[in-house]
Amino acid sequence: MPPGRKEVETRIIAPEERSDAYRFIRKQVSLGRQAFVICPRIDPDEGAETKTVKEEYETLSKKIFPDLAIGMLHGKMAQKEKENIMNRFRRGKIDILVSTSVIEVGIDVSNASVIVIEGAERFGLAQLHQFRGRVGRGKHQSFCFLFSESSSGKTRLRLRAILESKSGFELAEKDLRFRGPGDFAGIKQWGIPDFAMNQLANLALVGQAREAATAVLEQDIALRSHPLLAFRIQELRDKLHLE
Repeated sequence: MPPGRKEVETRIIAPEERSDAYRFIRKQVSLGRQAFVICPRIDPDEGAETKTVKEEYETLSKKIFPDLAIGMLHGKMAQKEKENIMNRFRRGKIDILVSTSVIEVGIDVSNASVIVIEGAERFGLAQLHQFRGRVGRGKHQSFCFLFSESSSGKTRLRLRAILESKSGFELAEKDLRFRGPGDFAGIKQWGIPDFAMNQLANLALVGQAREAATAVLEQDIALRSHPLLAFRIQELRDKLHLE
């Protein structure tokens, strides 16, 4: 963490604590701070029980914080419109910005001290860590609130991992264990792994394999003395169409 920054306080917010969280956000805004509210989806979808940017924008601007300046940001907006919204937020013209994951990286607003993540169970742990990094970038104590409607024990266990871990690498490893790595050559990104992806869970083996690969390439970068290895690599390249 850069010198002078304070650790972001991270909390899991139960449904019955939502009103308290809103009061806390209002207090932060009254002190001159700003807040992000992150939602998993842009538009309402029939049957999907999750908060959406458009619905949450309407709720916050008309019912919860009608006296505050609420902004909305998502990927379907024109680039110029997105830039205008972010510029207004940076200048302090917007108190609370309701957004999708488009603010995950590259956003630096040192005055933002609160980030609320709706449907936190729908994001990976490493992604939640990236969201948390949008606050705590200035001198003010900052807070990350994880909102979840799920009562699943597995969900609670996953979310507790981000409370206990501060490193993105550590969280990525935990996410791999929780979700499963999916396929190496296929399109599935979670679940029961194939053989190749299963080896990623063995970090010691990954490290040893990397050291062995580096040693081979240092002595024989064209793999002329390792024809079988060169053949298998070409097979893999043809299968995956690596760019």
